[in-house]
Amino acid sequence: MPLNKHTPALSGAQIQQFIEDGFVRLDGAFPRDLANEARSILWKDTGCDPDDPSTWTKPVIRLNHYTQEPFVKAANTATLHKAFDALVGQERWLQPAAMGTFPVRFASTEDPGDAGWHIDVSFGTENPDFMSWRANITSRGRVLLMLFLFSDVGDADAPTRIRIGSHKQIARTLAPAGEAGLTLGELVVSGIPETEGLPEATATGAAGTVYLCHPFLVHSAQPHRGTRPRFLAQPPLLPRRPLSLQRSESSYAPVETAIRNALGTIG
Repeated sequence: MPLNKHTPALSGAQIQQFIEDGFVRLDGAFPRDLANEARSILWKDTGCDPDDPSTWTKPVIRLNHYTQEPFVKAANTATLHKAFDALVGQERWLQPAAMGTFPVRFASTEDPGDAGWHIDVSFGTENPDFMSWRANITSRGRVLLMLFLFSDVGDADAPTRIRIGSHKQIARTLAPAGEAGLTLGELVVSGIPETEGLPEATATGAAGTVYLCHPFLVHSAQPHRGTRPRFLAQPPLLPRRPLSLQRSESSYAPVETAIRNALGTIG
């Protein structure tokens, strides 16, 4: 049923799941027809023939920055806008104007070379060394990590792996570094290893599913063991106003509450 202006996109239980687990899954967040239109554009840019698996010679092909109508519409449905408001706060995020990186994954026995656990760091990206890119305790430059499924993704189709609740440990690791934050290289040494042993989830679902994730959520790619190429976008939701962990207002957005809870600043 389509949302009206009074229908919440997320239940109270889903918001609590986001705070505790670091992510929430939205089925049917955008129409399958838009996924089909977008995938046709992406197939052309891969240089592969969708009807000829012999042309699928690489384990992953990375495509970037799509501003065509199907992508922008997919990122701006009423369901998603309401969910952004619920997790980040009204007028605290920027309307997506493009769809970011697409790591298109194909079934292969070859190591894709990018299956390490990490968070998506969000500033200092002018440095050509991506291990020097940074994140800080207020998640400068990003208020959500988002996973948009543009194809059906099953267990064998290289679904993104998620360490449930890992955003809490990353918050505790980042806090002492203040506004300067830490580089991805520093987090890989101190922070990411501390999340080992946490339970895992995988980002499976039908085309049109979106996973809205805390920006500190630890996640990983994995090799594709299925038969259907996987089309997934992982754009950030950008801030209109930065996150704030200490302010005079009595209420905090769930993305902030998750950090405050991890640091023991509840209330």
